[in-house]
Amino acid sequence: MTPENLPSTFGDLKASGYTPVGVKDEMRRNLITMLRADENAFPGVLGYEESVVPQIENAILAKHDILLLGLRGQAKTRMARLLVNLLDEHMPCVPDCPLRSSPYEPLTKIARLRLAEQGDDMPIEWVHRSERYREKLATPDVSIADLIGDVDPIKAVSRKLDLSDEEVIHYGIIPRSNRGLFCINELPDLQARIQVGLLNILEEKDVQIRGFPIRMALDLAIVFTANPEDYTNRGNIITPLKDRIDAQILTHYPTSIDIGMAITAQEAWTDREGLGEVKVPALMRELVEQTAIEARDNDYVDKGSDVSARMPISLYETLISVVERRMVICSETAGLARIHDVHTSVPAISGKVELIYKGEQEGIGNVAFHLVGRAIRSMFNKRFVPDYQGEAETKYEFPEFQPVLDWFDAGNSVDLGDSINHAEYTKRLRDVPELEKLARGKAEGLGEDEIPLFMEFILEGLHQNFMLTKRFMGKRVVYTDALSSMIGN
Repeated sequence: MTPENLPSTFGDLKASGYTPVGVKDEMRRNLITMLRADENAFPGVLGYEESVVPQIENAILAKHDILLLGLRGQAKTRMARLLVNLLDEHMPCVPDCPLRSSPYEPLTKIARLRLAEQGDDMPIEWVHRSERYREKLATPDVSIADLIGDVDPIKAVSRKLDLSDEEVIHYGIIPRSNRGLFCINELPDLQARIQVGLLNILEEKDVQIRGFPIRMALDLAIVFTANPEDYTNRGNIITPLKDRIDAQILTHYPTSIDIGMAITAQEAWTDREGLGEVKVPALMRELVEQTAIEARDNDYVDKGSDVSARMPISLYETLISVVERRMVICSETAGLARIHDVHTSVPAISGKVELIYKGEQEGIGNVAFHLVGRAIRSMFNKRFVPDYQGEAETKYEFPEFQPVLDWFDAGNSVDLGDSINHAEYTKRLRDVPELEKLARGKAEGLGEDEIPLFMEFILEGLHQNFMLTKRFMGKRVVYTDALSSMIGN
């Protein structure tokens, strides 16, 4: 129902049979309803259906406060924000009360006086559930006043009130979240002395503002997020606070490449207009995700920091932009993503990985190229190496591609670049004898216009297995035989 159809006075509210419940009871009740109806309380969150979501649902059913613990880009904040779906659509409040008091249990002096004066004629303010979620990013400069509140001396002087009077308090974000959800992001970044101020909020529900004890029976569901990396780098969660948080739930990165591809496709900006159609075949989408997988398991990358799910999203968006740029340069109205376009997109990788000392010695640019190369090699070997088990240094001769290798061994080369149009790109690849025939025999499910992409994929896969040499010559990419590079020709 809309607020226009809801009771407008306290008397009407009581006559309607409305029964007030606490926030956690409200969430529990609505979750049970959604589970019975097989509704998804967390739309748009992929890969957590069998792991994180059931644990969150269990915590809500137990009426627990929650700590979501996980690395960067694991949808912790998104999960916290989606919890608002479990609240009633509208909530009745005493008008103009800073803490959104329930008319049945007025929390502040303002609300109590208003109810005493107007009784059943008191108007009811209806608050939509989208307004019942608030969050705070924990930073070292966050103060108790920010979170809980402070005395306003100007108000005290101007209204001639004692500093212990409730009316001179300027409430912080936590009291103002009363009867709703409150989230603190990156909890370890909050100074220890500020974390102490949260203890009573979670347990006893009373606070002290400037030394004045104030009993506030706040009705809150609290969610915290934290990154394990921050425990040592920037701070920690104090033990008494962690002890009061009922449920600690671990998040994770996608457990399969298909889930990763689905997340990237959902989150990346792909709905672009004005330049024409950009086609990114499944092979390229897999390559984007495989690059992230390789980064998470690479010796150059810091395992503590790991690689956010934002990396393949940025890489995918940049890949589309590389194709768009070529379409503009070549005056084409359609574009197909190519293997080399991922190498051109490495700036999207560079800022998303934290390197250990060995990686820093190599340089972030070289590491990014290395990760793309490892991803291509892994994908190529899965397709063409019998019984491939993912070995890093698999040795295989690829006999089916020997005609292609013989052609390169005869002194021939293929000159590709990111600025040549599709027709010329296709022609140069077709100049390699047997390459198109081999590609068509292996490229199951690819459309006719995607065959050249698979031809390039074969050449790059042979290069990553040290069967061919690839040279970068300005904007050109030249594939030659492996021997010529060793003798300097």
